[in-house]
Amino acid sequence: MDKILTGLAALLFVSTAASAQRAAVDITNAQVQEVLKQGTGIDHTLKVVDMGDYQLSVAVIHRGPSAPPAAGNGSRAAAPAANVVRCGLTAAPAGAAPGPAGMIAHDDTAETYIVISGSGTLVTGGTIVNGSRSAPDSDVTRILNGPSCSGAVVGDVVSRKMGVGDISVIPAGLPHGWIGIDKEVTYLSVRPDPKKVLAHDYVNPLLK
Repeated sequence: MDKILTGLAALLFVSTAASAQRAAVDITNAQVQEVLKQGTGIDHTLKVVDMGDYQLSVAVIHRGPSAPPAAGNGSRAAAPAANVVRCGLTAAPAGAAPGPAGMIAHDDTAETYIVISGSGTLVTGGTIVNGSRSAPDSDVTRILNGPSCSGAVVGDVVSRKMGVGDISVIPAGLPHGWIGIDKEVTYLSVRPDPKKVLAHDYVNPLLK
């Protein structure tokens, strides 16, 4: 864990003249554990750092046990809900294989997942159908990942078992989600923000 956090500190170090950040930004293991202990919810942005031409966010996410979700039915429209903006395909292409529900894709931010405890199956790929757009004032849009689309997918997906020390780099726009978490999985997420859509210079309240 300490080696992983040291590596993250190196990622946050800036040496270019164009950067607004002129010193390394450190996040200690003790701080990560404090956020996991006292924070509410699943996904916790730790810091958003202004790197000049872009921002860089570091988050920690903890997910508890889950059963493998049923495949989504992308060919059938989801029930309408108030104030929900739809995204993704409006209907599944003929013959498209149904994939998992509960997937999400971020318009502008890629993610690098680094597992620090537990294990689970990470699923990526496919295309979201009848998805829900994150609200402009939601934490997902402002603090976590920027504008995003979530829902069931259709098409080809790739599953891989992730354990401690494993890393997965998820491009912006690629649907992804977790299935089959037996006990728990906790992972760091490094999120480049090239369009600076996340809250500028955000610091998790538990780190202040």
